[in-house]
Amino acid sequence: MSYLGLAALFVALTLPALAVAVVVRRPSRRWWAATGLTAGCLVVLTAVFDSAMIAADLFRFDEDALAGIHVGLAPIEDFAWPVAAAVLVPSVVLLLSGRRER
Repeated sequence: MSYLGLAALFVALTLPALAVAVVVRRPSRRWWAATGLTAGCLVVLTAVFDSAMIAADLFRFDEDALAGIHVGLAPIEDFAWPVAAAVLVPSVVLLLSGRRER
Protein backbone atom coordinates (compact mmCIF):
# COMPACT_ATOMS: atom_id res chain seq x y z
CA MET A 1 0.00 0.00 0.00
CA SER A 2 1.28 3.46 -0.86
CA TYR A 3 1.58 6.28 1.66
CA LEU A 4 -1.27 8.08 -0.10
CA GLY A 5 -3.55 5.04 0.20
CA LEU A 6 -2.78 4.69 3.89
CA ALA A 7 -3.33 8.41 4.46
CA ALA A 8 -6.64 8.35 2.59
CA LEU A 9 -7.81 5.35 4.61
CA PHE A 10 -6.90 7.06 7.87
CA VAL A 11 -8.74 10.27 6.93
CA ALA A 12 -11.74 8.28 5.68
CA LEU A 13 -12.00 6.55 9.06
CA THR A 14 -12.35 9.93 10.81
CA LEU A 15 -15.20 11.19 8.61
CA PRO A 16 -17.98 9.07 10.21
CA ALA A 17 -17.18 10.63 13.60
CA LEU A 18 -17.51 14.08 12.04
CA ALA A 19 -20.78 13.16 10.35
CA VAL A 20 -22.29 11.78 13.56
CA ALA A 21 -21.12 14.81 15.57
CA VAL A 22 -22.62 17.22 13.05
CA VAL A 23 -25.96 15.41 12.90
CA VAL A 24 -26.29 14.81 16.64
CA ARG A 25 -24.89 18.05 18.08
CA ARG A 26 -25.43 20.61 15.30
CA PRO A 27 -22.24 22.59 15.97
CA SER A 28 -22.20 26.36 15.80
CA ARG A 29 -20.26 28.51 13.37
CA ARG A 30 -17.79 29.14 16.17
CA TRP A 31 -17.04 25.40 16.39
CA TRP A 32 -16.54 25.20 12.64
CA ALA A 33 -14.26 28.25 12.69
CA ALA A 34 -12.18 26.88 15.57
CA THR A 35 -11.91 23.47 13.92
CA GLY A 36 -10.92 25.01 10.57
CA LEU A 37 -8.38 27.31 12.21
CA THR A 38 -6.91 24.38 14.09
CA ALA A 39 -6.62 22.33 10.90
CA GLY A 40 -5.01 25.26 9.08
CA CYS A 41 -2.45 25.82 11.84
CA LEU A 42 -1.59 22.13 11.97
CA VAL A 43 -1.09 22.02 8.20
CA VAL A 44 1.25 25.02 8.31
CA LEU A 45 3.19 23.58 11.24
CA THR A 46 3.44 20.24 9.46
CA ALA A 47 4.85 21.92 6.34
CA VAL A 48 7.44 23.83 8.35
CA PHE A 49 8.59 21.14 10.75
CA ASP A 50 8.42 18.18 8.37
CA SER A 51 10.50 20.16 5.90
CA ALA A 52 13.01 20.96 8.65
CA MET A 53 13.22 17.32 9.76
CA ILE A 54 13.59 16.07 6.19
CA ALA A 55 16.27 18.70 5.49
CA ALA A 56 18.11 17.54 8.64
CA ASP A 57 17.91 13.98 7.23
CA LEU A 58 16.14 12.67 10.33
CA PHE A 59 14.03 10.37 8.17
CA ARG A 60 13.44 9.43 4.56
CA PHE A 61 10.55 8.18 2.49
CA ASP A 62 10.45 5.47 -0.12
CA GLU A 63 10.11 7.69 -3.18
CA ASP A 64 8.33 4.92 -5.11
CA ALA A 65 5.49 4.92 -2.56
CA LEU A 66 4.94 8.70 -2.64
CA ALA A 67 2.46 10.54 -4.85
CA GLY A 68 5.18 12.99 -5.90
CA ILE A 69 3.52 16.19 -4.67
CA HIS A 70 5.49 18.10 -2.04
CA VAL A 71 4.89 21.22 0.04
CA GLY A 72 8.37 22.39 0.82
CA LEU A 73 10.15 19.12 1.42
CA ALA A 74 7.12 17.45 3.01
CA PRO A 75 5.21 14.96 0.86
CA ILE A 76 1.49 15.62 0.54
CA GLU A 77 0.74 12.36 2.35
CA ASP A 78 2.15 13.78 5.59
CA PHE A 79 -0.69 16.29 5.78
CA ALA A 80 -3.33 13.60 6.25
CA TRP A 81 -2.37 12.96 9.88
CA PRO A 82 -2.86 16.52 11.20
CA VAL A 83 -6.05 16.94 9.15
CA ALA A 84 -7.43 13.68 10.52
CA ALA A 85 -6.55 14.72 14.06
CA ALA A 86 -8.12 18.15 13.55
CA VAL A 87 -11.34 16.44 12.42
CA LEU A 88 -11.44 13.52 14.85
CA VAL A 89 -10.53 15.18 18.15
CA PRO A 90 -13.08 18.05 17.99
CA SER A 91 -15.73 15.61 16.74
CA VAL A 92 -15.22 13.26 19.67
CA VAL A 93 -15.18 16.16 22.14
CA LEU A 94 -18.38 17.50 20.62
CA LEU A 95 -20.02 14.08 20.88
CA LEU A 96 -18.91 13.61 24.48
CA SER A 97 -19.98 17.07 25.62
CA GLY A 98 -23.18 17.05 27.61
CA ARG A 99 -24.83 19.98 25.91
CA ARG A 100 -25.79 21.08 22.43
CA GLU A 101 -23.81 23.82 20.73
CA ARG A 102 -25.64 27.11 20.20
